[in-house]
Amino acid sequence: MKSSKSNMNRQEIRALLLDFDGVLADTEPVHLRFFAELLGPEGISLSREAYFAKYLGLDDRSCFRKVFADAGRELDPALEESLVRRKNQQILEYLNGKSVLLPGVADFLRNLQGRYYLAIVSGALRSEIEAVLRSEGLAKLFHLIVGADQVARGKPDPEGFITAMKLLNRDHVPESEILLPVECLAVEDSPWGIEAAKKAGVRVAAVTTSYPKEKLSLADEIIGSLAEVISLLDNL
Repeated sequence: MKSSKSNMNRQEIRALLLDFDGVLADTEPVHLRFFAELLGPEGISLSREAYFAKYLGLDDRSCFRKVFADAGRELDPALEESLVRRKNQQILEYLNGKSVLLPGVADFLRNLQGRYYLAIVSGALRSEIEAVLRSEGLAKLFHLIVGADQVARGKPDPEGFITAMKLLNRDHVPESEILLPVECLAVEDSPWGIEAAKKAGVRVAAVTTSYPKEKLSLADEIIGSLAEVISLLDNL
């Protein structure tokens, strides 16, 4: 792990806080599919254009709430719970036996192992993230995962990033080398994720897997793929 010795540049990155959907896994179309399938019987249609414009960066619960609100509908709490639970079940069934990692992700993560603290901060449910990582043999590469079911407020709220840094410092970082927000780099693919990381004081590299660079302008760096993160880290 990169250490915070007295001669360390305070701008050096020691931890990577990675989004999951759209950054590590090609799962955004999968989420859209099951959102649309569950909303259809409720009389609400969800197009790809609307999903990417307004909902992609939200966790499941927030997405269902916003879709209903935008449709001028009140979402009953019992129905909300049912929709979230059924979507999680459908996602897990879909993921079983499938490889959904984006190209080069496994090599990218293994390259970082032992060099940085690695955490996932995602709007996906933890069970969905773990299912993918286990099937790819990558689960042990991460120090921790903060999924949507571990925070009260999802992105663009910074709670996920704040929680990840708190847990890293509590469980993994030596007390004499406390990890600071400026020593973390978030890798995100959406405006919601960028906003959340910036609010937490974390620098952001935005990858253009889901949105063009014009939509990611608040990020500190904009990259075309995860492969560019390595050279970016070496030059910070």
